Order: sequence, then structure tokens, then C-alpha cells
Amino acid sequence: MPVSPAYRPDPRFFDLGPDYSDAVKAADFPQTILRFRNDRAAAEVGLETLSDAEWIATFGRFDPLPGQPGPVAMRYHGHQFRHYNPDLGDGRGFLAAQMRETPRAQAASDRVASDSAQGRLLDLGTKGSGRTPWSRDGDGRLTLKGGVREVLAAAMLEAQGVPTSRALSLIETGEALERGDEPSPTRSAVLVRLSHSHVRFGTFQRAAYINRPDQIETLIEHVRSLYHPEVAPGDVPGLMQAITAASARLTARWIAAGFVHGVLNTDNLNVTGESFDYGPWRFLPAYQPGFTAAYFDHGGLYAFARQPEAVFWNLTQLASCLAVVSEPKLLADALNGFGPAYIRELRAAFLMRLGVHSLGEAADQRLVDTTLALLREGGEAMRWEPLFFDWFGGFASSARALSGPRAKLYQGEAFDAFRFALMEHEPDRIERLEHPMFAAREPEEMLIDKVETIWTAIAADDDWSPLNAKLARLEAARRAWGFDK
Repeated sequence: MPVSPAYRPDPRFFDLGPDYSDAVKAADFPQTILRFRNDRAAAEVGLETLSDAEWIATFGRFDPLPGQPGPVAMRYHGHQFRHYNPDLGDGRGFLAAQMRETPRAQAASDRVASDSAQGRLLDLGTKGSGRTPWSRDGDGRLTLKGGVREVLAAAMLEAQGVPTSRALSLIETGEALERGDEPSPTRSAVLVRLSHSHVRFGTFQRAAYINRPDQIETLIEHVRSLYHPEVAPGDVPGLMQAITAASARLTARWIAAGFVHGVLNTDNLNVTGESFDYGPWRFLPAYQPGFTAAYFDHGGLYAFARQPEAVFWNLTQLASCLAVVSEPKLLADALNGFGPAYIRELRAAFLMRLGVHSLGEAADQRLVDTTLALLREGGEAMRWEPLFFDWFGGFASSARALSGPRAKLYQGEAFDAFRFALMEHEPDRIERLEHPMFAAREPEEMLIDKVETIWTAIAADDDWSPLNAKLARLEAARRAWGFDK
């Protein structure tokens, strides 16, 4: 396999053995049609040199990569809408490989990874790769529409500066699937994502459920040493604090992006605070605190404004597992740091999205408050994403915003308060406004009607050009915003 010299396999989760996962094989698909390959993400792990045929062999038939022991279905439990389910685990996916981020990828980013000396440990995880011991009554498959939606969600979130897995590969697999929530039969696919850990809160929950404190201790050291090495060995509250802080950062970035994950179960949050596994996600059209993404979230448990509450509740479940081997009071102290950390991260996320420097806690909070007030007062006409686009760079964008398509919205007391708070802040990297994207009248959005339009072109005419065009624009937006992960 002609991988790049920068490829560095490091299959560390596999070393934990059969208590934590089961060896599996991928399904034998009748077709393997390459629909999407993310060469920029592949270059981060030394896989961009694969030809299309080699790519399909690796990510459609799952021929093993050098130095990788073969795929495993990870074992975990979880609370689903706060009901405990001990019958979970990788039911239609597996961990295919682990490798280190390349030195070039590490140097190209200003993000500070906790394991930056070696490069971050990254996973190749699948979705739709076939049945496993944890499939229950499922077929282990992924609809092509579901794969397309995950590609789009990950690309949009990355462009907005949200810590997220990246969709690495999407291959259509030539099966007709029956589903109750979309017209059937529908086309099938297998997705591969590049992610910074698939160790979930639910991984710890399983060890606690089966009364194996030794497994909890093994997982603690595995996670500490690989993802939070700044925490001293044996410092379980310190690890809880690190995971809490990472989760607070992720949640704040979701809110600033106007993103609703949809299914914030404990098996959908991981120990690095990186968003992954996009099912019934949505982006807000306008400020709606009660906006839900999942049609089955009848009570609004995971609504937009309840996401911080949901993440905190999930962190309490993780803390209860760690309490088996650590002091509960110290864990509670670490857990209670979520609220203050979330508020700090929310201020930072709003400043990042508005492209301005911090002026201090009071002024930064005033900007967050007035931004939300303007969005609330503006109603449906004041769309979420365009506000951040129009006013990116603060005062430097006044002429652009006030002569643009939403100029009539920018008036009144709520707007005056917002503008005053914004103009207090100096632009951050003002040269970003020179990017051609800011000459456009409209920003890149990811509202559900546009997603459905992209899918309709594929479903009706096998026309992939709208998807490819959208991804190209999102890549341009990522460069224009200049957000790190």
C-alpha cells in the first residue's frame, strides 16, 4: 500500500484487548463507487497518496492499512434520552485504524493539542460498514443520504471553528435499504470519519455497569496518557476537569454556530470534546431556543438552548463512573467547573465568530448578550448565520453590513446596543476581510431546505455537482474565516 512516508500507525486502543472491543469484518458490498474523498484530511495522516482504486480498496473493502491489526467494534453502553441502554456498542461501524497526525499537519495549525509533541492520535472510524456483535436487529448499513448529510455537517462545522470529526470518505455500496424515516428502498453507503478519539462517556459506563473497576482504571490511564497527558498519572479528578473543560468548549462552539446536534446521548460524547456522529442535526434558521433537530425528540430534551444542560448531565454520568475508583467530592468539584468554563468559552466563541479581539470579561459578555438580544428581537427575519457574516470584523464591516441585503434590519434599540458593544472591540486579523467571500451578499448557510435540494439532485438525477459545489464553497469559507479547530 503506497502510503505517504508521513503515515505513522499507532493502534493504541487495539492494545486494550477483547474486554473493550470485538474483532469484526466489513460487509462484502455489491458495489464500491467513490463519491467523496477528503484529501486535505487524508494528508493529515499520510493517506493522500492513495489512488482512487487504492482508496476504494482501503475504505470500501477495508483492506488493512500497514501496521493496523484489523477492525474492531468498540464496546460501550449509554443513556439514550436519559434511559440507560446496556445493549449498545458499535452496531454499524467499527474502529478501522489509528495513526498520528503528520508533523506537517501539526505545524500548519496553531491549535494546541495536548499530545502535540507526537502529533494527535487520530482514528479512522466507520459508519455503515456492516453488522457486528452489537447490531441487534439492525442491518449495519448507512443510507447514502445519511452519509451525504454527515459530509455536509462536518464541513460546515469545521468552517465555523467547531471541534469536529471530518468526513474522510464516502463510498456508495449498491444495496437497497428499507428505512422507516425516509422513502424506501433507498441507496446505501459506507462512511469513514477521521476523529480525535472514539472513546465515549458510554465506554466508561459499560465498565461501571459490569462492575469492573479494573477496566475503569485501565480506561482512565488510556485516556489520560493519550489525550490529556498534562494530567498527572493517577489524578482522576484532574482528568474529569480536563474532559469537562473540553466539553464546555465544544458546547459553546455549537451554540455560537447555531448548531443543534440532535442526539446528545452519552454514547455520542467523547473524551476529547470533539463533535462526531451526525444524525438528525440542524442549523438554526433564526434564534429559536426550543428548536429541535430530531423528529423523535418530542419533549425537546436536546433542543438548541438545552444543549449545555444535556452535556452537563452526561458529564455527571461520566463522573459517577469515575467515582468507583476516585473521591466523589473531588470529582464533583471538577464537574462543577462546567458552568464557569462554558460561560468563558461562550464569550470566546462569539468573539471568534464576530472576528474581534477580547476587551475583558465585562465587555465581552456585553457583546454576547447584545448579540443574542438582537437575534431574539429580530425574529425570523434576522437569520443566525448572516448576522455573524455581516458584522465579521466589527466596525470594519459597518459599511458592508449597512449597505447589504439586511440593512433595514440593522436599526432600533437592540441594534444600537449590539453595535456599541461590537465597536468597543478591535478587529482580529482584519486582513481576513479581503477574502472574496466577504464581497458576496450572502454567507454560506446549511439550512435544511438547501440540504434537501442537494440530496434531491443526487436521488433524482445522480447529479453530484450541487454537493461538490457546496463543499468547495465551504472550503473557501473555512479559509476566509481562518478559524482553527
